[in-house]
Amino acid sequence: MTDSQQGAPARPTRAFPDDFLFGSATAAYQIEGAVAEDGRRPSIWDTFSHTPGRIAHGDTGDVACDHYRRMDADVDLMQSLNLDAYRFSIAWPRIQPAGRGAAVRAGLDFYSRLTDSLLEHGIRPVVTLYHWDLPQTLEDEGGWTVRSTAEAFADYAGIVADLLGDRVAMWTTLNEPWCSAFLGYGSGVHAPGRTDPVEALRAAHHLNLAHGLAIQRLRATVRPDAQALVTLNLHVVHPDTPADADAARQIDAVGNRVFTGPMLHGEYPLDLLADTAALTDWSFVQDGDLAQIHQPLDALGVNYYSTSRVKIWDGVSDRRHSSGHNPSAASPWPGADNVQFLTQPGPYTDMGWNIEPDGLHELLMRMHAEVPGLALYVTENGAAFPDVLTMQGGGPVVHDPLRVDYLDRHIAAAGRALRDGADLRGYFVWSLLDNFEWAWGYQKRFGIVHVDYDTLVRTPKDSAKWYAQLAATKQLP
Repeated sequence: MTDSQQGAPARPTRAFPDDFLFGSATAAYQIEGAVAEDGRRPSIWDTFSHTPGRIAHGDTGDVACDHYRRMDADVDLMQSLNLDAYRFSIAWPRIQPAGRGAAVRAGLDFYSRLTDSLLEHGIRPVVTLYHWDLPQTLEDEGGWTVRSTAEAFADYAGIVADLLGDRVAMWTTLNEPWCSAFLGYGSGVHAPGRTDPVEALRAAHHLNLAHGLAIQRLRATVRPDAQALVTLNLHVVHPDTPADADAARQIDAVGNRVFTGPMLHGEYPLDLLADTAALTDWSFVQDGDLAQIHQPLDALGVNYYSTSRVKIWDGVSDRRHSSGHNPSAASPWPGADNVQFLTQPGPYTDMGWNIEPDGLHELLMRMHAEVPGLALYVTENGAAFPDVLTMQGGGPVVHDPLRVDYLDRHIAAAGRALRDGADLRGYFVWSLLDNFEWAWGYQKRFGIVHVDYDTLVRTPKDSAKWYAQLAATKQLP
């Protein structure tokens, strides 16, 4: 007999369990600033952003949102928004300025104070060990294209685990390694700006290895009830017609299964190896690597923004090297040279990304089917829109109805996946603050909180107030 037959009310279709986490997410280089203080030395993004022509309007993360100095007020702000959790990244060069060696006390103290402040405010800290800011010294030695970087990352993970392992119960090794490998070393639109397909594949493997080694360091150190996960920006890609199924398969191989294969199943997909055989023999994969990578996970973080549609290239029409990011003459899709990305129907965000909430449901259900015993979190989802701050009723306001609608529809899609059987445990909106949006500089605003980049004053947008109600009630308005 069902609950409704017994007279108990059914759970509202737009409600979430009481223990479901509603949080927000940021990344160190995008918000912290203070890039040369307390011993911190350059990361690849410091170098990249100071290279003329790389970033829109010559913007850099030198100041960003000045979170390094304004951390206390920012945590107060999070509490005012009823956040259950805050996902932040550790700046590797703030801990180990050269990527190796002894840790810097000031850097350790900053993240220790942030963690303590979050806990004191009733907010769960969720640590991401790597969100793209590789110490420049390691890049000078080869970066992610060499094995030693993965080994250095494991040592760094151990340092952070020793620092926060008694207090942090959720740990993410890598954020979006696809972007690190294929935008950083393939298309060159992200730091370090290299454009070599083989280097991109080597980087992908060493990121996989770094993840596995870091998981082992975490397991040996952090509290026994802590969750260990990785965050992947898995691509939802559809063929234009049934005849284009192989185009979607190729993008799925180098966009998704290059990471899920070794991390979740202990092997690289055979079709990926075949697709890229003309580029490399994959001899950089050494005996024992796959066992090191294939470590048990407690959860998988999923970042989702849009979908893609592809076809087999006809050899004549303009074939864009789409990545959902800045255009490039070089491709982020090694082994998929005969694939063409098609323009998706709107509506679009300010990034030009199509708005498709059903894609989030599809992605969550795919991962649930592939690894049914693995918990899931939406670790990033959000939208950039051209927000305008105005004065109303004697104070500043930002009305952002398009973002409210975007969040409502995507969170509803996530809730649908939960009801359809996915073990979804939480949702983190991207982002808490408007911030440095990588190669776009400060031109794209993802935050639910507006930041005036001249004064650095924070103003919660209507979407922040809407999200605060959701976090408090666990029910979509």
